[in-house]
Amino acid sequence: MNIEETDLNELEFPTLLSEIAPFAFSAKTQEKILQLRPTERIRAERALQKTAEFLSSFESDNAIPFHEFEDILAELKVLPIENFRLENSAFIKIKAITEQIGKLQKFFPTLAATFPILLEEVSALDFKKEIIYKIDRVFNRFGEVKNDASPGLKIIRTDIQLAKKHIQENFNRVLSALSSGDFLDDIKESIIDDQRVLAVKSVFKKRVPGRILGLSKTGSITYIQPDSVVKHQFKLRESEEEEKKEIDRIVRQLTAEISIFQPELITYQDYIFDLDLTRAKAKFAEKTNGILPKINTHQTLRLHQAYHPLLYLRNKAENKEIFPQTLSLTEHNRIICISGPNAGGKSITLKTVGLLQLMLQSGILIPAHPKSEMFFFDKIMTDIGDNQSIENHLSTYSSRLKKMSGIIRESNDKTLLLIDEFGTGSDPELGGALAESFLEFFYDKKSFAIITTHYTNIKLVVEQLPAATNAAMLFDEFSLEPLYKLEVGQAGSSFTFEVAEKNKIPRFIIKKAREKVEKDVVNLDKTIVKLQQEKYEVEKLKSNLSSQKESVEDKKENLQKLNEQLQQRLYNFQKLYEDEHRKLQFGNKIDGFIQAYINGTARKELVKDFVKILEQEKYKKLDTDKDESKKLQVIKRKITQQLKKVEVIEKIAETQEKLVEQKKEERKLWLKKGQRVRISGSTAVGTIDEILKNGKIIVNYGTFTTQISADELERI
Repeated sequence: MNIEETDLNELEFPTLLSEIAPFAFSAKTQEKILQLRPTERIRAERALQKTAEFLSSFESDNAIPFHEFEDILAELKVLPIENFRLENSAFIKIKAITEQIGKLQKFFPTLAATFPILLEEVSALDFKKEIIYKIDRVFNRFGEVKNDASPGLKIIRTDIQLAKKHIQENFNRVLSALSSGDFLDDIKESIIDDQRVLAVKSVFKKRVPGRILGLSKTGSITYIQPDSVVKHQFKLRESEEEEKKEIDRIVRQLTAEISIFQPELITYQDYIFDLDLTRAKAKFAEKTNGILPKINTHQTLRLHQAYHPLLYLRNKAENKEIFPQTLSLTEHNRIICISGPNAGGKSITLKTVGLLQLMLQSGILIPAHPKSEMFFFDKIMTDIGDNQSIENHLSTYSSRLKKMSGIIRESNDKTLLLIDEFGTGSDPELGGALAESFLEFFYDKKSFAIITTHYTNIKLVVEQLPAATNAAMLFDEFSLEPLYKLEVGQAGSSFTFEVAEKNKIPRFIIKKAREKVEKDVVNLDKTIVKLQQEKYEVEKLKSNLSSQKESVEDKKENLQKLNEQLQQRLYNFQKLYEDEHRKLQFGNKIDGFIQAYINGTARKELVKDFVKILEQEKYKKLDTDKDESKKLQVIKRKITQQLKKVEVIEKIAETQEKLVEQKKEERKLWLKKGQRVRISGSTAVGTIDEILKNGKIIVNYGTFTTQISADELERI
């Protein structure tokens, strides 16, 4: 996409990027965000889809396991150098990034339908688990080399611990022996070069054997390391030097082993930076209610309830109201000319469309209604604000003409033009005529454009062009306050005299001005005002009726849902009643056996009768299962036979229709009021109370009635 830096600045795109950058974890990612620019369609669409997928994780419980990280760019540059040694902290950073890749490769496949693009990208990475294994073999989680990083290191560290133990024991023994005498100063001991030393009074220094390591400032104290400690101290120093050499060897070897994976680590780092950028854009979208609109391949742009993101954030912080805008650009309506009073929101509407288009083509979600639609332009060209050039000694008008010259050369049918105060800066009549010519040129070029103007002649030209539309920023005629609402389809009045009167310009001056203006112009302006007010009232009434209609539809839907829930509860209750009734009958029989046993009935007779009941229940169940099994076998056999024939589907359909019709005919014979029936598969018996016209049957169960389809009943 082709867009000049001056156009980006006029649309405040760099300011927008500076709002997104703080959401990134890495300073490198922040730099990338500040350098974002509109790109080709395929790349931008993919970025939009990724951002939308990441945004969805904030709105659900599917939190993506991606957290703050440290980049490894510096380490990647020096990694291939022969015999180079990385710092311990570098290995921890490499491990952390590799672990992140592993976690993401496990996470995204579990939600493949939710994150298809993110899954595709992370799956393309070649995850090397051995990087983590090799680093864990050498370092603990604090970045310290483990004792068992090598057999030699383990022996050396054992020697170090043993030497430290001997030093402590021998020093404590000498300190205890000398503490009972008058050899030591009150402080008894001190630390010099990380070594414990005795604080011996200088007059007794020759009587305490050992190595002198220093004197106090006054010279009254001599610091001595006892002879019994000296040899162990030398051993400790020697072992510590060996430890350093061994650690250096281990870490250099590990550096060489990790350097093999430099290509994979570069892809990990690039992926993490890109995911960080995607997350930052998703966080910004969350803050501004950003969405992914429908992306059209044809030239149709429909913005519904769209906000200027920077104004949205500013007004939200100041607790001020912000007004969304709705407009459309299509092949049949390529140019919108916005008119109306100053401070009514014309320029903001212009900038909103331009900034949202830049966001879309840079892969950033836009703050608008989800039903919005957009398409991609090859060029966006702007002329907004005061372009006076002090350096080139150009006036505002000359500067604008120079910019217009460039727009004329480059505009085509894939260009979006955003021009504020179209035609101003020169003699109204001559400048208006030139602006007309510009407008007709852009129209013939089939360019898309949104322009703002106060010139009546421009509004009249737009009315005559089939693919151009006038629009107005609504203004309350009585309070003379802007309504900040865009009304497409009519030209707006500038309210010149009304605004002047509100700002306390003397009435006699306004009266003279009215007299100087041609009568037709004043009448036209009044007509525009009247039409604007009437259309606003109609739109307001239409909006209220629409809201009421939606409210009624919602209530109707809720009542239907409630009715379905009640019907389901009644059906469940009926099933429960049948189960409980069956259990009660069986329980009554068991109670009868118990009573008979108490009354002295022979156990043999009772067992005989009980077994008989069990056999009856078993027979019922087996008989039902057998019948179902036989039916299934018959159907299976018929289907198998029919599959061998060409007309299998038609014959099965005919058979099924005949069975259904036969059942209906049979049901007509016995389906009448008073007939005892039960639901297929249940035991509860009821009687038919009423047969409704819709085919439903009201069945009376004694304690309650229920409504059910005739197809679900069988006669008793």
